[in-house]
Amino acid sequence: MPSIVSARSFLLLLGCTTALADSAFAQSVTPSVTSSQAAAATTETQTDDVSTAARASFGHADDQHGTTTTESSRTGEDDVTVNAHLERARAALQSSTGATTYNFSRQAIETNPGGDNAGLNTLLLQAPGVAQDSYGQIHIRGDHNEVQFRLDGVELPEGMSVFGQALMTRFAHSMSLTTGALPSEYGFLQAGVIDINTKNGYSDAGGDVSIYGGARDYFFPSAQFGGHHGKWDWFATGDFVHNRVGIENTTPSFNAIHDLTNQYHFLGHARYTVDENTRISLTAGVSNAEYQLPNNPGQQRQFANPSFASSDLSQKLYGNGDSSSLTEHQKEITDFGILSLQKDMGKLSFQTSAVLRYSSLRYSPDPLGDLVYNGIAQRAARSVFSTGTQSDATWQAAKDHTVRFGYQIYVERNVSKSDSTVYPQSGEDADGNAVYSDNPLTIHDGTGRTGWMYGLYAQDEWRPLKNLTINYGLRFDGVDEYTHAKQVSPRLNIVYKPWNGGTFHAGYSRYFTPPPFELVGGTSLNKFVNTSAAPGTFLNSNVKAERDHYFDAGFSQTILPGWHASFDAYVKLAKNMIDEGQFGSPVILSAFNYRRGQVNGYEFATDYTRGAFSVYGNFSWSRAIGKDITTAQWNFDPDDLAYTSKHWIHLDHDQRWTASAGASYSLFHRTGHPLRLSASMVYGSGLRADGATPNGASVPQYATFNLSLVQSFKDLFQVPFLKRTQLRLDVTNLFDRTYLLRDGSGIGVGAPQYGLRRTILTGIDQRF
Repeated sequence: MPSIVSARSFLLLLGCTTALADSAFAQSVTPSVTSSQAAAATTETQTDDVSTAARASFGHADDQHGTTTTESSRTGEDDVTVNAHLERARAALQSSTGATTYNFSRQAIETNPGGDNAGLNTLLLQAPGVAQDSYGQIHIRGDHNEVQFRLDGVELPEGMSVFGQALMTRFAHSMSLTTGALPSEYGFLQAGVIDINTKNGYSDAGGDVSIYGGARDYFFPSAQFGGHHGKWDWFATGDFVHNRVGIENTTPSFNAIHDLTNQYHFLGHARYTVDENTRISLTAGVSNAEYQLPNNPGQQRQFANPSFASSDLSQKLYGNGDSSSLTEHQKEITDFGILSLQKDMGKLSFQTSAVLRYSSLRYSPDPLGDLVYNGIAQRAARSVFSTGTQSDATWQAAKDHTVRFGYQIYVERNVSKSDSTVYPQSGEDADGNAVYSDNPLTIHDGTGRTGWMYGLYAQDEWRPLKNLTINYGLRFDGVDEYTHAKQVSPRLNIVYKPWNGGTFHAGYSRYFTPPPFELVGGTSLNKFVNTSAAPGTFLNSNVKAERDHYFDAGFSQTILPGWHASFDAYVKLAKNMIDEGQFGSPVILSAFNYRRGQVNGYEFATDYTRGAFSVYGNFSWSRAIGKDITTAQWNFDPDDLAYTSKHWIHLDHDQRWTASAGASYSLFHRTGHPLRLSASMVYGSGLRADGATPNGASVPQYATFNLSLVQSFKDLFQVPFLKRTQLRLDVTNLFDRTYLLRDGSGIGVGAPQYGLRRTILTGIDQRF
């Protein structure tokens, strides 16, 4: 693969390659839809025209809410009509007027290399402004986290997952990412709202069993089944993941040392339609994941062996402490449930939901290795239990006024426990350096706190003119956890359509972001005085809520039939900007504040569709900087604290240029055995690393390409109850490019992390 010299040359290459294409991204709904479904598509298309500043690069919005007709759904025309009616009513509860929404249709999800087997983050990386990080993390528009996940419009409280994702791609029938100046109904986490429209017994009826795997012991069986009968519909899916690439490799080698993971995930969904205007639904999910932490050979010891490691028996029990043979582990668990009541009463419709989520993380150290390399071997555990309620209502107050209002309330319980083995300080040498005893001691620490956060909102979507929409509203948020704060936040968005196919939008939003409760723990620092784990400073101010002024403006245009383009620009001015980092051996992120923060950038996206042929591409530029770390100071080097108090620095997740593109083409698509070829690409100019100043440099730029071939057979085995059979081949990092995501330096950055080397996976999928 030719080397990429600069971001400029890459963008030129991207512009030249947007003449490529695919079919599956283009086909959103079949031509033969029922009248109720056609109405649904029309309503959704009108909503999309008003509320999105950039057209989805991944398929049309017509099937966004799962109203595509299937063979099974045609057998119950009345049930399908009622279901489509309630789906439209639920979709109307959420307005994204003036914000930027990118839609991922079911076809787009299936066409992305890996399909339902791919991680949710790999799909989101195909949207503009989404930067890749280690541990499967993504950063939207220069924010470290602040990503809100919703299932069928209901927000999930934040959880403890670090390495993996509790929500899987196969849970989604379709999905959307909304960014920009958000309307007032979106609070707490506002960098991006990812709304997953879950699979259900109407749009995803029938069964599906697949086996997927390949390189690095990759084994990924999964199953799903959905259906409907009378007033009930249901859907369930589960999978098991086993491989040796659970966490990014700490070296550029093809295989990591000590990197096994076992995971299982489940989602169940049941709905009961009481009448044509009332529906009750229950959604429940489980994620359980265990990880080995990959080793980094060749590290230099910082401390001598403790006294307990001097015998031959201890060598057998604890090993020799070499950095290539450590045995660190981490386990992450997430359970959640949502019970919802939806009611449509003509001009007034609402949905009210009860939500609960339990999330825990447990780190097990190498008893000897962590001690001799870090001066502390800490067995750490954190958990958070959240329960609450969310209600959203829409009132058609007048012909030109749609009023939306609602609230969210969550009560949370956070528990942190740790057992730390450390060396006690026994004195100082002639140069004043600490001298430690070889008889380690164990320090137990544990804290817990219960708190709550809440938000209320009201907004009016006003259409004074046919081509002009103004959405204005207020939001009131509060938090009483480790910090106590409140704020009233005005929101204003304007959408103007000056001519056919063209849309201008501009918006302002005042944001209030509580600190992540699960990432703020009460550590008793005084217990570590005069030990090998003593911090450089004992300052530990409570993490504060972030307060932002957010400005966004953009334009989208249909240039030719099937060809769309959009441009968006944004600025965020932050007070007490929240960032997150990994400090110490337990890979548990911790939150902290910069007193001031600034994020600004712009995005460009385009897509083209012509028959069985389409392509998409996008690029974005971003800058995220902060000044003066004012909370959780004990995690930082005193020199870094002194420098940031007087200087602006780049945030560790700041990446200047980000881009992605994709295309696919289906051969024999008019037959019963189509062959789909698809490809995707991700480019990053590199996350931050330490230079002459903290976060003053960046890791090298990179571009990775992925390829997928999927062969489908309509009736391969000639068995009545078996339907489509699908064989697939996926290649990740096609050209086997070695690239860094993190080099181990930078504020709040742990070990180095390299991107995945070339990985070839195959699978078979059988529907019934």
